Amino acid sequence: MKIAVINFSGNVGKTTVARHLLLPRIPAAELIAVESVNADADAETAQTLRGRQFGALQQYLQTIDSAVIDIGASNAEEFLTLMKAYCGSHEDFDCFVVPTVPSIKQQKDTIATLIELSRFGIPPQRLKLVFNMAQPGVPIKESFYLVLAFLAQQRLAQENTACRLYTSDIYGLARDSNTDIGTLALDQTDYKRLIRDSDDSEEKLALALKLAARRLAIGAVPALDACFAALGLDELADADTAPAVHYS
Repeated sequence: MKIAVINFSGNVGKTTVARHLLLPRIPAAELIAVESVNADADAETAQTLRGRQFGALQQYLQTIDSAVIDIGASNAEEFLTLMKAYCGSHEDFDCFVVPTVPSIKQQKDTIATLIELSRFGIPPQRLKLVFNMAQPGVPIKESFYLVLAFLAQQRLAQENTACRLYTSDIYGLARDSNTDIGTLALDQTDYKRLIRDSDDSEEKLALALKLAARRLAIGAVPALDACFAALGLDELADADTAPAVHYS
């Protein structure tokens, strides 16, 4: 299975979704990051995706079975432009996952992303939303009313409010430690003993941070599992492998 994670907007958690939600749950998947070398640079100096790079990507995708492609916001429009130029290349992706967050600007950008993807003829079941950075206690339908209202009028994508991830410090901690959340959750180190045995206050704080990260990770894994299950990617895989039915 090959999945593209995309949104015209930044700060919606595309890398979180790619690295921590999808990659660990798709067997033998490779992570491919499509990002500017310097995303914070001025538009004139930032290196963006070029045609030959997209060509190399779509060629490489023919040689592997599973991949998660994390498309940086600075390259999203160019990515779709090149995907259009390489006629039919959108069919290389089994699914396009579009993360969104409660911010109104990001929801508007999410709608724009869905509209552009739908113009390729990608069916709704292959365009899936992930409701990211949800606030505990606040209904998804309330936080994401703009994008949900749009989809109620135009069924361009498949939305399931169970595809949600709540705000958590674990994602920042995982990024800082360059470790995936599943690995953090499985860490068996006895940090409390190490903290007790240490005489160095800075070391104690560093160990305490690792303990906190593990505790957060243990709590996050079931939520990630539930979100992944709600995406229904198994149904897409089954549809791809099902024999064709011909009607006379």
